[in-house]
Amino acid sequence: MPVIQFTDKGLYCPAGDFYIDPWKPVNKAVITHAHGDHARWGNQSYLCHHFSVPILKLRLGDVQIESVDWNETVTIYNVKISLHPAGHIIGSSQVRIEVDGEVWVISGDYKTEYDGISQPFEPVKCNAFVTESTFGLPIYKWKPQREIFSGLQSWITKNKTENKTSVLIAYSLGKAQRILLPLAQVSPVIYAHGAVWNLHQTLLQAGWKLPALERITPETPKESLKGAVVIAPPGAEGSLWMKRFNPYAVGICSGWMQVRGNVRRKNADAGFVISDHADWPGLLESIKATGAEKVFVTHGFQATFSRYLNELGIESAEVKTEYGGEEETQLEAQVNETEELNSDI
Repeated sequence: MPVIQFTDKGLYCPAGDFYIDPWKPVNKAVITHAHGDHARWGNQSYLCHHFSVPILKLRLGDVQIESVDWNETVTIYNVKISLHPAGHIIGSSQVRIEVDGEVWVISGDYKTEYDGISQPFEPVKCNAFVTESTFGLPIYKWKPQREIFSGLQSWITKNKTENKTSVLIAYSLGKAQRILLPLAQVSPVIYAHGAVWNLHQTLLQAGWKLPALERITPETPKESLKGAVVIAPPGAEGSLWMKRFNPYAVGICSGWMQVRGNVRRKNADAGFVISDHADWPGLLESIKATGAEKVFVTHGFQATFSRYLNELGIESAEVKTEYGGEEETQLEAQVNETEELNSDI
């Protein structure tokens, strides 16, 4: 019996009777991170890293959660489970599962460049590795973060000279925190949509040291927003909520901005290639570092990436899942955040 079975509910470990990031309700769910496509409502209990607990409670409500630290082993029946840094967002983890000496690692989502906030990615040796492939094509190769941030700051400075508000579209969990420090270096005040602000407050209350945000409300004076910097979630662009910022420029923070045509298709003024996923070289380096004899490729360009791994001599197979939400659709995944988008108009 394999350590992991790919079922219609998600990735299932029969020896321990638990699922990893299930997309249908189950009794026991091990969660890699708190994005909506990986952490869904309805499970009887959740196991995750300590850092993910307050975010899960914000998004899922009063659910039953057990949490562990990095490299801490939990045993369920004869299955050893431990979580290891994935570098994707705050609290993101790879799940290491050992059954009778055979080790499988489920990556969740991950990136290999240290972002200054998330615990840096650590490759974990294993027999089988289940990897994402969100950007599993050779065209996706990220520039160093410092270079992207420098361009972002220059864009904001230019907008200020033209008295334009700089509206940055960034997923509220992940990129919104990642861009705060470079924004704070060029703007004494950073404004945020309610969906971004709510998540920010949760992280501050959990002890994270992050630059301050000021929530935009219907009472926020329009004069104070001229030339200001605003962070808003995907879906805000083109909404009625945006009209208060005129004149403004929109910059989208996403790995998909690597393809120039996507900036035009999104009717944006600028695109900043900031992704919380591994690029093509990062995926390949990470997989080789695991030493895995077999690789299972999930969401993204799984067919192309799996085929390429086989050509390299790394046995690989494509796996269909229901993962892939925040980076692949550029839509906010959580209902409560959509409600915030409407209520802040």
